[in-house]
Parts: sequence; C-alpha cells; structure tokens
Amino acid sequence: MSIPGNVRNLKYLLGWLISGTRGGPTRALIIHTLRETPQNANQLSKSLEMDYRTIRHHLKVLQKNKLVTKAGDRYGTTYFLSPPLEENYVLFEEIMNKIWKKQKREKKK
Repeated sequence: MSIPGNVRNLKYLLGWLISGTRGGPTRALIIHTLRETPQNANQLSKSLEMDYRTIRHHLKVLQKNKLVTKAGDRYGTTYFLSPPLEENYVLFEEIMNKIWKKQKREKKK
C-alpha cells in the first residue's frame, strides 16, 4: 500500500520542522499543546514558560507551513492545529517517538 502524496509531504515537512531545525523542540511543544487546547500566543507563552516573541515566531513558521490555523484578530488570535495535521497527528507522534528513542540511545552512551 502506498502513502498518498499529501501525507508523505506532511511527514517530510514535520520531520524537517521538528527534527531538522534548531527550533524544532519548541515547535513540537507548541503542536502538542495546541492539540490539547487551542490557545493564543500569550496563553502559550505562559503555559510553556517561554518568551512571547519566541512563541510568536514559531507560530508564524507553523502557520506559514500550514500546520496551524488561526481565528480572531490581533491579541485574541487563537491558534489551532490545521485540519491536515489534526487528521494525520499520528505522523507527528511517530516523529516524536523516533526522536525520543534516539535521545535515549545517546544518553546511554
């Protein structure tokens, strides 16, 4: 059985944005948090105990890559996972599991 092209593209995109870039761990936390509860940037900043500008930067990257969507204006803008990411969240979980397994192996060395 072959993987549809759009799912394959999403898998590559998630892999690059999460494990292939320096900001990947922060983006992974944002994705995980938004799956639990849609939030605005200020709420994310407080719940993740991170700088507001850092959160805004990563939200822009995730939005540009169509992994999150937003509703509302300005300060009250609430962010959600995009429908394609929501429908294929298992791909995100697979990537995170690979990262965690790799980190565990490296700690044992």
